[in-house]
Amino acid sequence: MEKQKYTSIGGQAVIEGVMMRGLDRYAIAVRKSDGVIELKEEALSPVARMAWTKWPVARGVFGFFDSIVLGMKSLMFSAEFFEEAGASEAPTGKFDLWVEKQFGDKADQALIYFSVAFSLAFVILFFMVLPVFVVGSLRKWIHNPIELSALEGCLKLLLFIGYITVISRMKEIQRVFGYHGAEHKTIHCFESGQELTVENARKFTTLHPRCGTSFLLIVMVTSILLFSLISWNSIWIRVMWKLILLPVVAGLSYELLKWSSRHESALSRALRAPGMAMQRLTTREPDDAQLEVAIAAMKAVVEAQERTACFEN
Repeated sequence: MEKQKYTSIGGQAVIEGVMMRGLDRYAIAVRKSDGVIELKEEALSPVARMAWTKWPVARGVFGFFDSIVLGMKSLMFSAEFFEEAGASEAPTGKFDLWVEKQFGDKADQALIYFSVAFSLAFVILFFMVLPVFVVGSLRKWIHNPIELSALEGCLKLLLFIGYITVISRMKEIQRVFGYHGAEHKTIHCFESGQELTVENARKFTTLHPRCGTSFLLIVMVTSILLFSLISWNSIWIRVMWKLILLPVVAGLSYELLKWSSRHESALSRALRAPGMAMQRLTTREPDDAQLEVAIAAMKAVVEAQERTACFEN
């Protein structure tokens, strides 16, 4: 069956749930401990409607940072349903108290941005800065900049694959990866034009070419190629240039992901292959209950967009 023309809906697995994102709306579905599916549907940031967010490369830069914020917001929403009994009566942490005092009614939003900043700092330090200093310490013995860049790239990939491999063994993460698989199956089902049912979604693969895992891997490879042009004369200057060029890497990587997912050629399949292989670590075969949650999120965002389209027409 042919794919529908509209295939821009993407998503993310959260704690016992799935977030689906459309052009201007998103929906989160979470199965609570009592078995009931809780739904939340909202409009995306008004910035997403601005013309420049649709420009090539710029859309990748915006999408990269916006998806981090929305992803963190979705995770915090899902986590609210699984706090331990009596946790609400427990003393609030000093940091939470400080944030509440400083930001008042906007404390929850502030916490999201603090979490995003912390996550970005961790990723930058662990996957960008650490490899530079480790490989930079070998300059006494290795003088060829191409060899140094190749070693840095290999170390970066090993850290990324090792990190994914380690967390994939955690029981809680395996549940999240099951919802990740449910998200992909549901998107495949929607794109195929079939009715969104558990029976239909079950038969599709858990791998999807537009997955965030594939995007991160393309970011890794793109950064290795681009950063190989930066001098090794000064470690700190190299780190500075890598930070400056990070938005460029994100934008170019998005364009490569978008192109490879929409074309069928030897080159596009080669670009997709590493990311699809990596998804075998970040997805699990979901059960029917997980598929139900992913389908609920998909239906909510599709229906919301249809209402918006009718209203605008």
